[in-house]
Amino acid sequence: MKKLFAIVLALAFALSLTAVAETKTIVIGATASPHAEVLDLIADDMAALGYPIEVKVFNDYNLPCPAVASGELDANYFAHIPFINGYNSSVSEEEQVVPVIGVHYEPFGIYSNKYESLDELPENATVCIPNDVSNQTRALFLLQDAGLIVLPEDAQPTDELNVTDIVEIKNGLQISDIDAAQLPSTLEDKDIVVINGNFALDAGLSPLNDAIFYEPADGAAAEIYANYVVVRPEDVDAEWVEALRQCLCSEKVYEFMTDNEAYAGGVIPYFSLEAEEE
Repeated sequence: MKKLFAIVLALAFALSLTAVAETKTIVIGATASPHAEVLDLIADDMAALGYPIEVKVFNDYNLPCPAVASGELDANYFAHIPFINGYNSSVSEEEQVVPVIGVHYEPFGIYSNKYESLDELPENATVCIPNDVSNQTRALFLLQDAGLIVLPEDAQPTDELNVTDIVEIKNGLQISDIDAAQLPSTLEDKDIVVINGNFALDAGLSPLNDAIFYEPADGAAAEIYANYVVVRPEDVDAEWVEALRQCLCSEKVYEFMTDNEAYAGGVIPYFSLEAEEE
């Protein structure tokens, strides 16, 4: 009897170890708003599917992709395809990451603490834009759409452009660049500032309420600059990735994005609820 009890006890212990081993906490890097907020929203849903998540907040765009590649993170959620492509082109094949879930789009906006309209801009007005390649390209196209600069006729949003590619600058516009996270802090000094959607939200700004010019939600930018979850190549077909897709591309998240007054047009779902139901 004692021997049988010992066997049963050993078996129970082994099963408990297996259960622990099968419970994997998914560590996801994200910028604060809206990415980390969205992940916090689905944390209970992921745990119910057997995949509790831990969210690590980053303010530096340059850190989350290397952290995924190294295994420090299982995934990150903050970047659009041009940024991801730019990162992948700068590293070895072993360090590359793969976009797997398109979640939402954040319109870029031109903001000002000094003027309520682009028509009010004086000669030699100052503007600050992001300094990373993909977002600088995006900012330059926004300035062109606003009638402030002219880019080469054959330039495409997927190109890697910088200020030296500008063909014409209108009215003596003076362009400088800075790390994207620091853009809101330049509003006091610059006449206008082109701010990434997530950092605008962090600063309490939204395209709909505060920008004097912004990307239209029905334009090409919404397709090009949708924000994706990325993972390592070996995890593309992992069960936890499918669980994450189900939780992120859900009615709960859709309504959170569209009904959240703090976002006010600054976070637009990229996924379709109809598509998810099919």
